[in-house]
Amino acid sequence: MSPVFAHGHLRLYLLVLLADHPMHGYEVITALGDRFGGTYVPSAGTVYPRLAKLEEDGLVTKTSDGRKTVYAITEAGRAELDARADEVAQLENGVADSVKSLADGVRASVGAAMESLRADLAAAQHSGPTGAPGAAGAEPAPVAGSGGRTLRDAEMAVAVFRQQLRADLRRRAARGTLDDAAVQRLRDGLEALRGSF
Repeated sequence: MSPVFAHGHLRLYLLVLLADHPMHGYEVITALGDRFGGTYVPSAGTVYPRLAKLEEDGLVTKTSDGRKTVYAITEAGRAELDARADEVAQLENGVADSVKSLADGVRASVGAAMESLRADLAAAQHSGPTGAPGAAGAEPAPVAGSGGRTLRDAEMAVAVFRQQLRADLRRRAARGTLDDAAVQRLRDGLEALRGSF
């Protein structure tokens, strides 16, 4: 279950989206992502089973349009939206609150990544060419030619990887899927990668 929606609310929100106009599955996923300003984009494995259940319940229909399946709300689906209008209004307010909360989380993650990057850069400025601490104020020995460019590219790749990995770890922790075994696999994998150089 998505942490963004309470139980049953994603199903209801799919009806809200389809009330605008018929869509194929990818359009539904994109429309959800747009409503959340890109801070939440559900997986196909989250959306398609719910669309299938809505069809089973007679609230949407699906038709084939070439290679795509198009979903459309039925009169029964519109009647459900009308009957649950108060709940839909609360759901819309909840979506707005979720967008704010998710955006705050993204800002915090980016801020933390920037602080970490600044600390890494400051540490790099005060280390010698092999990474060992140098004399106070001593500049690291420059790496000339293509070796310098290669080193910068490698350091940038590490910084980007670190930032993406931290975001992935935070997402897993928020979902409750980050456990000690996953952390140990991460340690082992990073150590094996470092040892391969």
